[in-house]
Amino acid sequence: MSELAELIEKPRIGKARDALFKRLISIVAMPSSTLPPSDRAMAGDILLDMLFHADDDIRLDCSQRLRSQRDAPRRLLRYLGQCGIDIARPLLEENEGFDASDLRQLIELTTVEHHLTIAGRKKVPATVGDALAATDEPHVLRKLLSNKGAVLSEQALDRVLIASRKHEDLTDLLVHRPELQPSQAMTMFWWADGPTRRQILQKHAADRGEMINRCAEIFPMMAKEGWQDEIARKGLQMIERRQRNRAAIEKSEFESLEDAISQAAIVGMTPEFATEIGYLAGVKPVTIAKILSDRGGEGLAVLCKATGLKRPYLRELWIALKRPVELSPGELHPQFAYVSESYELLSVAKAQTTLRYWNWSLSTSFSQKTVASDVLGSDAANDEDFFSASQRTARLVFGD
Repeated sequence: MSELAELIEKPRIGKARDALFKRLISIVAMPSSTLPPSDRAMAGDILLDMLFHADDDIRLDCSQRLRSQRDAPRRLLRYLGQCGIDIARPLLEENEGFDASDLRQLIELTTVEHHLTIAGRKKVPATVGDALAATDEPHVLRKLLSNKGAVLSEQALDRVLIASRKHEDLTDLLVHRPELQPSQAMTMFWWADGPTRRQILQKHAADRGEMINRCAEIFPMMAKEGWQDEIARKGLQMIERRQRNRAAIEKSEFESLEDAISQAAIVGMTPEFATEIGYLAGVKPVTIAKILSDRGGEGLAVLCKATGLKRPYLRELWIALKRPVELSPGELHPQFAYVSESYELLSVAKAQTTLRYWNWSLSTSFSQKTVASDVLGSDAANDEDFFSASQRTARLVFGD
């Protein structure tokens, strides 16, 4: 091979190329007040073409020089942003020149380390939050939820909510997000830990006072119509003030809800007792089953406070479920003590709202149609399946 051929095959990298790199980087990094945009764009195009053939030290130097230059050409920023994380990090952490579209594209092209860095940016727009939530990467979700500068859409929170079933530590971060909706909070209650459950009950349950006052005249209207309108009846069941089912009490073999619980404490909780207690309390079988089978027990505190049961009946329910009340004489079992404290902290109005929401979302939505829409996909779903808070809750709580 001739000497000329060798030079063509292996071009020599000399001082001129290094000098040109440094000069172009300096030009691109100049303040916008001292450089026409067209000059910066041209310098950026030349620099980008040269970076394709540069080593990582040059790329890293360029990235560090441009970390605070928001006017740098975005094509150049995107290229450096998708390089190895050591090169990309200075820009992904600080550069404000990326728009939401740039960041979404980078999320599609890069690694978990890049995603983590983007999730920690000073500002994360909602559409970027959507893309990060869609990665379903637990470390990224934690970083995103912890970032006060991130804006999270309802859809992003729904995705994180689903992930929190497998990664329960996400619930503690979710409950502190200002964007969290009551329906989302009430849904994740069922797999959250005790402290998070308590925050949900105290922070996200409404007292319904305004709704009760504004809808008071509709109840007699519905009564005159014989409560035949199923849709209106379902809505009013969430709003009405009374919790216990008077009609069920008249038909029951027990004198009251209290009597049924006392009998269950003597012989133990059976499916028959559970169903009867549910009817007397004004909730459906699937709702009472969920409350009684939940190992945490906070749902029992909600049930008792919402239905006006006094403290001793929480204890009797606990005994009926064969759960330990005391560790030793005079010393309460820690879990029963915690649930008892939750009972004391709850207001009747908020407990009723919580119980109504569970009954509304779990029982009326747990249907074959809901299951079919999940199993068969979007063709089996309609607007109610897609948008309804109650349908979504049923799928998340009962689905796998």
